[in-house]
Amino acid sequence: MQEERVKETGTTTLGLVCKDGVVVATERRATMGTMIAHKVTKKLFQIDEHLALTTAGLVGDVQVLARYLSAEAKLYRLMREIPMPVEAAATLMANILNQSKFFPYYVQLIIAGYDLEGPHVYSLDAAGGAIPDKYVSTGSGSPYVYGVLEDHYKDDMSVDEGIDLAIRAISAAMRRDSASGDGIDVAVITKEGFRFIPEDEVKKRRERLEKKKA
Repeated sequence: MQEERVKETGTTTLGLVCKDGVVVATERRATMGTMIAHKVTKKLFQIDEHLALTTAGLVGDVQVLARYLSAEAKLYRLMREIPMPVEAAATLMANILNQSKFFPYYVQLIIAGYDLEGPHVYSLDAAGGAIPDKYVSTGSGSPYVYGVLEDHYKDDMSVDEGIDLAIRAISAAMRRDSASGDGIDVAVITKEGFRFIPEDEVKKRRERLEKKKA
């Protein structure tokens, strides 16, 4: 476990709210200093049928936190017979992070999901701060992502438009941030539930966006 705690020092993740759901995306590269330690690192986790978690930070820390949150979400659903609200998931995770701030989890998280009140995205820092927003990005590639989102995000955009925007933003980070790369993972959460976008569809969309830009 100690080895895992030093691997992921650079990352790019994002979450954005659309009119009919949320889109979350990450790249896959994990670095250890200047070395690319892994090329297929999982940074996007399905927590429940309506919840996702992304991470920038240490791999070991986020694996533990993802297990915590997934177990709590399933317990909430079992005991109350309704899904855990996204705000409640963000508050729970914020409390876990805050209680550990003297021996902190070295992570910056995004919690995204769809509940009875609609789509939500929260950004969480290592000290337990939880802030809702229309779109957020974390990790070393986030400045490049924000540059794309500030120009192209729209309040009334559809999930389909959001997928393209997420791919465009992560691709921009991968071109300029050496700690980001090796593919893109994208997931969508709507009132119908959680689904990962197939890798071949992500590749086709990325190629189409590149041609359109040219």
